[in-house]
Amino acid sequence: MAQSTYVADRVGVVGLGLMGGSFAKAEHEGGREVYAWNRTHATVELAEIETIDGELTNDVIPTCELIILAGYPQVSIDWLQKMADLISPGAIVIDTVGVKRVICEKCFAIAEGHDWTFVGCHPMAGTQYSGFAHSRANMFHGAPMVVVPPQMDDFDRAGVLERLKHLLEPCGFGSFTLSTAAFHDEQIAYTSQLAHVVSNAYVKSPATQSHKGFSAGSYKDLTRVARLNAPMWRELFLDNADNLSREIGTLIDNLQQYKDAIDARDGQRLEALLAEGDRLKKEAERR
Repeated sequence: MAQSTYVADRVGVVGLGLMGGSFAKAEHEGGREVYAWNRTHATVELAEIETIDGELTNDVIPTCELIILAGYPQVSIDWLQKMADLISPGAIVIDTVGVKRVICEKCFAIAEGHDWTFVGCHPMAGTQYSGFAHSRANMFHGAPMVVVPPQMDDFDRAGVLERLKHLLEPCGFGSFTLSTAAFHDEQIAYTSQLAHVVSNAYVKSPATQSHKGFSAGSYKDLTRVARLNAPMWRELFLDNADNLSREIGTLIDNLQQYKDAIDARDGQRLEALLAEGDRLKKEAERR
């Protein structure tokens, strides 16, 4: 391995949106040196006031032990491709993208032939809002971090994961879950992407415009993520189109059963469907 040029615990963040801003703020509050790049330079200038130590320039990139790719999937891939030769030997590069197959395939390939390591990551936290203004240092407190490690021997993998946990310690993640990229994308199609599709479609009812005074917790819970960053979610949905389409199809089939029972005024069938859903939810909570 070539000589490392990084400064221990120094962090570079690529993209200062909700995720990147939250990582930068958490690492800064944890006493780490943080440098950042953002397509809109005004955001970098804003962050320099109280969050970051400076801009992530070509001169600074080789000094970072950890680099966090916090942009859209293609933006993250393009940045890594362009800057691959500048990253210090021994450094760790992670992403925060909500799909893993496309990002891991491309970024593992970019990392080949270099002495730094790419690790696929997905912090399971966020809000319905976007942008640096909504980022916060405690965004990840207690949250799971899904980790897709590269192919390497067990000893080397253990060493990388221990270093990664140390580097991310200021973020306060509650757990680190190892996964393959394929299994991650199967699960996230159900636990996250389908929820956004359903919420976004649900508010298209004409009743939405007159719900005030007639809605409480159920409405708020189901519609929270109807507000979303459309360009970002478009890219995530299409990068996981096979899994998400299957989940939507399953939901449509299940909804049709409820509709058929209601249209037929079949109380026995309707109660059985409701009881089945209640049972499955309880079983999932016991796992």
